[in-house]
Amino acid sequence: MSTLSLPQERNPEGHMRFEDLGLVPSLLAAVRSEGYSLPTPIQAEAIPRALAGDDLVACAQTGTGKTAAFALPILQRLAAAERARERGTLRCLVLAPTRELALQVGESFEVYGRGTGLSVAVVHGGVSQRPQVRALAEGVDVLVATPGRLLDLLGQGLARLDSVKILVLDEVDRMLDMGFLPDVRRILGRLTRNRQTLLFSATIPEEIRRLAEQFLRDPVQVRVAPVTPASRLIDQSVHFVERPEKPDLLVRVLEGPDARRVLVFTRTKRGADRVVKLLGRSRIRAQAIHGNKSQGARGRSLEDFRRGDLRVLVATDLAARGLDVDGISHIVNYDLPHEPEMYIHRIGRTGRAETTGAALSFCDSTERPLLAAIERLTRHPLRVIGAPTPRVASGGTPARNTIPAARFRDGGRGSRPRGRRLARQR
Repeated sequence: MSTLSLPQERNPEGHMRFEDLGLVPSLLAAVRSEGYSLPTPIQAEAIPRALAGDDLVACAQTGTGKTAAFALPILQRLAAAERARERGTLRCLVLAPTRELALQVGESFEVYGRGTGLSVAVVHGGVSQRPQVRALAEGVDVLVATPGRLLDLLGQGLARLDSVKILVLDEVDRMLDMGFLPDVRRILGRLTRNRQTLLFSATIPEEIRRLAEQFLRDPVQVRVAPVTPASRLIDQSVHFVERPEKPDLLVRVLEGPDARRVLVFTRTKRGADRVVKLLGRSRIRAQAIHGNKSQGARGRSLEDFRRGDLRVLVATDLAARGLDVDGISHIVNYDLPHEPEMYIHRIGRTGRAETTGAALSFCDSTERPLLAAIERLTRHPLRVIGAPTPRVASGGTPARNTIPAARFRDGGRGSRPRGRRLARQR
């Protein structure tokens, strides 16, 4: 597997253009209509390789333009094939880990491919399968699917994969985290070997590497190496505040003049619903999206948020990856995530497309280890706002890169075992 590494920076003016990548005029026009003039590094390297028919393993973080990196060459290859669509067949399959990501990938194919005449369908759980079955029966050029629903349809004999010529595995590391890799392997086992496979993932752990070795043919590996794990366009800060004081602090943040479109993250579904209720008492309209919400409710909330009719959206980590909404001014980590990598995905919802954003994290005394893990990953201490207490390094001494200030008012709660505290929070 050959490897190409690129820095995660936008290409400077004159260095590389979409016109240099071999795209046809209709796709270039679609790209321009979406307001893009220069390709990102992952697009600049992946698009020509995919157009050439190579199998690809692409390692890139969220927000780097990876959807266009596979959608544009796929649309061009399918349109150039000039093959009539046959009933019950599909030509390209894209597997995505969540409903939200599947819908957004499907929308990208439709936007970029509106001048190609190609058909796009999305299948996922949480909704009636009847419209999805009808689309499959007619024949589809591009199908975007979540693994569970697709396996369900295959088991019912309502879908067939023998005509797939291009396969995309999107956000494979998240599929691994969510336990979907066995389902992915079952789907791959139903495909013919005569296909092109494009694998995209933010990280390439050993299990994903074995998957690529088993199912891809001499793939080219493209790695977008970040200069820093977090965007230089995002102002990152932390507020040290005890849990009972978090609602009041959130209200103050949302009442600020710059908080135009705000995405608030909580660790649990119950926590998201609780934050919405607390904001309602302060006459701040907000809605929650999480796994207990119906697909219709989640879709309506996202659309209201995207249009600007809803200013505050409260979400679990369901929305940390795959949610693509322009103009998010603030990310608020009401609860710090248990996995430090999820912090990167959360704040990646802002500071996109060369616009600046702000990421504010609320940290109570029980979350200090979580904050330390985040700062070890980012190699960047968060800017402290408010009245912080000295952060304690692993050796028991205050860290040098922090601002000494007043102690937390924790009422002795900091002495409880961390495992029991986290279990209660869940």
